[in-house]
Amino acid sequence: MNRIEQRFATLRASGTRAFIPYITAGDPTLARTADLIVELDRAGADVIELGIPFSDPIADGPVNQEAALRALKHRVSLHDVVDMVREVRDRTEAGLVLFTYYNPVLAYGVETFANDAAAAGVDGVLCVDLPPEESEEYKKLLDAHGIATIFLLAPTSTEERIALVAERCSGFIYYVSRTGVTGARAEVEQSVHGMVDAIRRCTDKPVAVGFGVSTPEQVREIAEYADGIIVGSAIVSRIGELGDARDMPQTIGAFVKTLADAAKSVK
Repeated sequence: MNRIEQRFATLRASGTRAFIPYITAGDPTLARTADLIVELDRAGADVIELGIPFSDPIADGPVNQEAALRALKHRVSLHDVVDMVREVRDRTEAGLVLFTYYNPVLAYGVETFANDAAAAGVDGVLCVDLPPEESEEYKKLLDAHGIATIFLLAPTSTEERIALVAERCSGFIYYVSRTGVTGARAEVEQSVHGMVDAIRRCTDKPVAVGFGVSTPEQVREIAEYADGIIVGSAIVSRIGELGDARDMPQTIGAFVKTLADAAKSVK
């Protein structure tokens, strides 16, 4: 088991939920991203998603798009993020997931990427626009290097789709709580609980819920039935507001602790 699988197994044994924050790598700089990773770990993050800046992020809402643009102004690439993970790996034991589109992986070279990412200490990869039906070679290469391949399910997913993702996915299944792009929402969609139950009928792999989750109250609500809770835009927007302020990582860590504590409060 890699770090993601180990962490979920430990949490499940204790009846505790995983908290998974998302940040954009390179926003405001890669050095600050490394500091943020350490602070998020200290704040209670179990797995950390690192968004790879991309010029056409079709799954991202305005907050994450703006963060990607800020990082791209510094020409942050997938290679740069892999190098940053290598440098920060001895400062954290949290699972690290690269949240990317397939184009940067393809440009890197899938086999070379798998080798470099594993050597750096990457634990999982989520290619947002790579459907499981077209992932055979990609998955084979990542599997060979012990890297989890995470896929998405959505409110529109059929039973057949759920079964396919459950079979192909490793690490955890990412359930998108609503259709559309990323971004904070005032309420959790009422259909989420039922869909998590439907996924669980197909697999015992962990199910983490993301998209639209932004407050401790929402985290606590989802923790009643999901294995993990993912928060992105609410964190990324605060990073954007604080910029490269000296205490930015600590301020973000304090906010993330309120979310992580909410997740851990449910047994």
